[in-house]
Amino acid sequence: MILSLNLKRNQDTQAFARERGAMVERLRNHYRIRDERVLAAMAAVPRHLFVPEALRGNAYGDHALPIDQGQTISQPFIVARETELLELTSRDRVLEIGAGSGYQTAILSQVAGQVYSLERLPELARNAQKVITDLGIRNATIRCFDGTWGWNEFAPFQGILVAAGSPEIPQPLVDQLVAGGHLVIPVGSEKEQRLLRLTRTEEGTKTEDFGACQFVKLIGRFGWEK
Repeated sequence: MILSLNLKRNQDTQAFARERGAMVERLRNHYRIRDERVLAAMAAVPRHLFVPEALRGNAYGDHALPIDQGQTISQPFIVARETELLELTSRDRVLEIGAGSGYQTAILSQVAGQVYSLERLPELARNAQKVITDLGIRNATIRCFDGTWGWNEFAPFQGILVAAGSPEIPQPLVDQLVAGGHLVIPVGSEKEQRLLRLTRTEEGTKTEDFGACQFVKLIGRFGWEK
């Protein structure tokens, strides 16, 4: 169920609404995103509120954008694709690693029951939580911590989404998945990764490759050192 978002007066103009609609049509027709709940979430969440004010005119373009602390807000397609690959239901508990601007967190909040998100940079975590709260989203919590450890307090999770590239799959994240749950993560070098989906099974794990991608580095104990 798509939550009712609190859009303050003048924050969501007719122009932004049109651009968001065009973005969703591009996701549907060009990128072949098929999960209607994901598309509805992308249509509902005001992406322009998660980017620096000077870049809001570019918020719905087909590209990533820079945010504070040398990080990025991912291309809309990547946000939708990672979310779709999780195959979440409205009852599921999901963990996000790398909250960044909070946009992916907001999208997850529309398709999952509860979202727990970790961000290692304190300023980003604070800003992301503020936007989330201002939008009236009550089923998402952002904490500042090394996300490669996961969030064992609320494990196990039906889905785990990693929004940064790792040299390998962090074992603590695998351990915090339920049987049948999905972990979606970019894995590879600093320059290029492959978008992988690991599914935990009763017998072990199964990994699928969904193509090339490029993310900022996942820094932490079980990721890149710096």
